[in-house]
Amino acid sequence: MDTFSLLFYIFASVLVFAGFRVITAKSPVSAALHLVLSFFSASCVWMLLQAEFLAISLVLVYVGAVMVLFLFVVMMLDINIDSIRQGFWKHFPLAGGIGAVIAVEMAFVLTRGFDLPTAKPFPPDVAKVPNAKALGIELFTHYLFPVQIAAVILLVAIIAAIA
Repeated sequence: MDTFSLLFYIFASVLVFAGFRVITAKSPVSAALHLVLSFFSASCVWMLLQAEFLAISLVLVYVGAVMVLFLFVVMMLDINIDSIRQGFWKHFPLAGGIGAVIAVEMAFVLTRGFDLPTAKPFPPDVAKVPNAKALGIELFTHYLFPVQIAAVILLVAIIAAIA
């Protein structure tokens, strides 16, 4: 087994464990912290797959912003967990049925496969640069106007949220 496979299995097992702890933790703060661990593990798997932009954006956006906000709100509220968990077993058959349908659909897609159009290969000059740099080159050369429009819309949303 090479180093790549070993690291993948380590990060994947940590990701599965953290995902399981997200749904089984008694405390919402503990569940949120396990979600942060699962985000970091998924980011490490993406780094192994050489998808640097996805890995960095996952860490910056979800861990850096969304989870901090979520933890802030969870710690500010005093939620009685026992009253929320009272109807768990009453709704378990419906949730189990929906989970089984989702599992069958996923198995169908994974075993049957699906035909996707093949992507065009990168030009030789772009294929030599890292993914994040290639994405930046593509965005700011061919899609500069839509990126600027999105930036203005986000700026207006930030100003409106602050006001």
